[in-house]
Amino acid sequence: MKRILILTAGYGEGHNSAARGIQSGLARRAPAAQIECHDLFAETFGRPNEWVRKGYLTLINKWPRSWGMVYRWLDRKKEFDRNLAWFRPLKRRFADVLQRFQPDIVVSVFPPYPYLLRQIQPERMSKSVVVVTDSITVNAIWYRSAADAFLVPNEQSAAVVRAGGVASDKIYAFGFPVNPRFADLPRREPPSATQPPRVLYMINAGTRRAPEITRRLSQLEVDLTVTVGRDKKLRRTIEQAVGESRVSVVGWTDQLPELLCHSHLLIGKAGGATVQEAIAAGCPMIINHIVSGQEEGNAQLIVETRSGEIAYEPAEVAAQVQRVFADHAKLWREWARNIGALSRPAASLEIADFLMTL
Repeated sequence: MKRILILTAGYGEGHNSAARGIQSGLARRAPAAQIECHDLFAETFGRPNEWVRKGYLTLINKWPRSWGMVYRWLDRKKEFDRNLAWFRPLKRRFADVLQRFQPDIVVSVFPPYPYLLRQIQPERMSKSVVVVTDSITVNAIWYRSAADAFLVPNEQSAAVVRAGGVASDKIYAFGFPVNPRFADLPRREPPSATQPPRVLYMINAGTRRAPEITRRLSQLEVDLTVTVGRDKKLRRTIEQAVGESRVSVVGWTDQLPELLCHSHLLIGKAGGATVQEAIAAGCPMIINHIVSGQEEGNAQLIVETRSGEIAYEPAEVAAQVQRVFADHAKLWREWARNIGALSRPAASLEIADFLMTL
């Protein structure tokens, strides 16, 4: 039975979400396969990696335009694999895992791994599969590696990778590998006169505006749920902002598929995982935070397909919510049809089937 190594990194939730989705898909489709999932950056560098990771997340969330300059610099680099000197300890760790596990396939959901794999295995002992987690604005670092297959979330991203010089027969648009539970869950009924529309506000960036956005949303005729993750200080701030209003404030949860499939509208950042999970759930979206570079394409996908809108300021967000549910939710019904056409909730299962054919 096949041995499959999945490699991720904690630099953005999209990578880890994709890795978990692929692992879950394989558990369903190929339970006898031997699967290992590693974050080699965390395993190699330990606490310094955590410092760098937190610094990166702070940079992209508080100063997204500054990160945009770094992102575009990476996109212009032609020979990324010649600039991996500081990755030497990581390369040794990677080589040790390869020697011990002997994988048939290495699935990379973070860009540097395919370059390192080809340096360690110039004779291509393992198949290399790259899973791209961004849409449309796909950085060239994803596809300049010599991988055997590139799995992209949609046809728009496939066109970008193809234009970057990758042969069409190496590109597969299966969709983003969301948790396979998305394929199991029923979809919500449209809003009705007897039940207010259900709005989910996920706060994972842009926390400065979050209390005011929540306060304004709590004054609308909606059933509002707000997620704050593990941030206890943020939770207290949000609970103070809504006062006596009937708002459900949720901490960390593993029930996100259920929340998204139950909600009529999502408000959140344009992260790869967030946008793709909303698409998998067929849940229209108002985007209120965009990281320059990799998240621009995710927002572009939502806007260009008329599956949602962008709104930054609290008053603008509240006005968009009122607009989308006005006139018997006419605009919401249009958005819901459009995002439903993009939905690939079983993508992780299709990817698992594909991996087993290699």
